[in-house]
Parts: sequence; C-alpha cells; structure tokens
Amino acid sequence: MDGYQWCYSHRPDLADERKRNASRGGRTGGRGRSGGDEVAQAKKEIRGVLGGILKAKIPTGTGSVLFMGFNVLLRAIEIERKIREQDDLEERLEALEALEALEARRDEAGYRGWRNHR
Repeated sequence: MDGYQWCYSHRPDLADERKRNASRGGRTGGRGRSGGDEVAQAKKEIRGVLGGILKAKIPTGTGSVLFMGFNVLLRAIEIERKIREQDDLEERLEALEALEALEARRDEAGYRGWRNHR
C-alpha cells in the first residue's frame, strides 16, 4: 500500500478495526440469523399444546396459561433479536465513521488514491 510501511493485516493503526471485523465471525448462525433454533423450538411446543387442547389432553385453562408463557418467551426472543441488530448496526456505523475519518485525513494530507490518478 502506498504511503504505509505495513499492509492492512499488519498496520498497528488498524488493529481495532481488524478486531471488530474478526469478532463478527460465527455470531450470525445458520443462514445469517441467530436464534432460529429457539424460535423453531417454541413453535414446536406451541403446536404440541394446540394438539393437546384439540385432543382434550390439555385443559383449555392450562392451555391458555401456557400460551401466555409462550407469548412472553416470544417477546423476549424478539427483544434479544432487536438488541443484536442494534449492536450490529452500531458496529457498522462505527466502521463507516472510521473509514470517513481515514479518508478525511488522507484528503488533508493530499493523498491521491488509485481512483484519482489521471
């Protein structure tokens, strides 16, 4: 890289950025969404309760209380998902702000990158 002693992987000033990028690995789960197993399990249990009520194996009052519990559980899953999404957006925004600051420093120093060679 022009103007630098080290490449991206070894530049000390980019250590935090590399760490942030590496910390994302393995957090998204299958098909890019985490928490899917928990939702699938809740749906399976809800179907089981519905079946139990329809077959008269679970009293309707008990079923009603179970569904209230499922509702609380699903709301908690949704809150966790929103928190993860918010954290991810904050990380992405920080990365964009860092990139913008780097570009501003380069502009101030008169750096002409590969895009501006004429």
